[in-house]
Amino acid sequence: MYLKRLRELREDNDLKQANIANLLKIKQPQYARYETGKRDIPLDYLIILANFYKTSTDYILELTNDMKSNSGK
Repeated sequence: MYLKRLRELREDNDLKQANIANLLKIKQPQYARYETGKRDIPLDYLIILANFYKTSTDYILELTNDMKSNSGK
């Protein structure tokens, strides 16, 4: 599943793929596959990224255009 918001969020925060890969404790090429849709991103990584970007998983998955997190944090 291609998730264009993964790239948009990363670029909006002036981060490189390597920065996000380090956050997820994976290698950059693996993260690149998630960002391009060549591999589905695991749920635990999706949750980590939603918390990191202070948004909801629904926003990353393009189920909503509301960037606000629903986590209440």
